Amino acid sequence: MAFCNTCGKEINDKAVVCVHCGCKVNSSNNSESMSKVTGILITVFLGGLGVHRFMAGKTGTGVLWLLTAGLLGIGWLVDIITVCSGSFTDVNGNVWAE
Repeated sequence: MAFCNTCGKEINDKAVVCVHCGCKVNSSNNSESMSKVTGILITVFLGGLGVHRFMAGKTGTGVLWLLTAGLLGIGWLVDIITVCSGSFTDVNGNVWAE
């Protein structure tokens, strides 16, 4: 079972809409999301090139990371922390690696 991101009530793992509040359920509840370990590894080893940002659909900042080596390493370090904490989101607002 999973939990609704809006109301917090228990819902089916494959639910698209919460039966309790009617809100759309983020795709991060589905089994198709990337594992946290995979997300961390991609960010640590390829984050300076912006690969994790391209994969999350953030093309503009991906190009910026690519051209500036992860904003001189500072943006890359911030992204490692956000991926590890589970707060890095894709372009649709879904948690990128769970």
